[in-house]
Amino acid sequence: MKKRSAPSYRNKSEQVADALMSRIINAGLKPGDTLGTEADLLAEHEVSRPTLRESLRMLEAQGVIALRPGPGGGVVVGRPSVDRLAHALSVFLYLQGVPFGAVLKAREVIEPALASEAAVHGTEREFDELQASIDRMRAITDQDKFISENRTFHEIIARASRNKVLESFWVAISLLAHGEQHGITYSFGNRLHVVEAHEKILRACRARKPTVAASCMAAHVEELEHLVRRRHHSLLTEPTRMLVNTG
Repeated sequence: MKKRSAPSYRNKSEQVADALMSRIINAGLKPGDTLGTEADLLAEHEVSRPTLRESLRMLEAQGVIALRPGPGGGVVVGRPSVDRLAHALSVFLYLQGVPFGAVLKAREVIEPALASEAAVHGTEREFDELQASIDRMRAITDQDKFISENRTFHEIIARASRNKVLESFWVAISLLAHGEQHGITYSFGNRLHVVEAHEKILRACRARKPTVAASCMAAHVEELEHLVRRRHHSLLTEPTRMLVNTG
């Protein structure tokens, strides 16, 4: 007979945190909505002040709630940042021993899908933003500024997709997959290729050709993996680096 695994133990602070999370979801609360004062929550959950405060610290660390001081303040629903998601994902991948190469492969799946959606749902204003990004990239010689502008282009594509799920995955994955924390740099020739690739993606988006946009993006993001294989081959099998949590 197969032995049942013991149920995981949840202390009182975790139980209260779970109850508050359920309340937010079941009541359909939005960022900025109040959950009440500390006194209200103490009476509602019948726990000690230290237990409640530990529960609130757990949720605050995840960005689920925020503490608003002063008169009229209290515990309000927060707006979790995607940077927190990226940090948590980087910790998970590192501790699971997931190699950097696997992160690059994930990006190669997500970004073409975003480009395809952007070609369908993107606005002319967003396409103009993409063109402005390309124009800035042509004039940049500084490595860090180029990397930052490259990210801006891809951020616009993700936003233009109108797919918040894919966009959130992209933000988290891209922070890990761009390779800056692994020491990857771009030569002058690499930068020219990036600009040319962005131009092809934009042309496909303006022409409302999702399949072409996806194909152009796929070829573009695969170039990063090729760059790593040529110059930093050992990085592909190294564990994904953890991001510093600035949230």
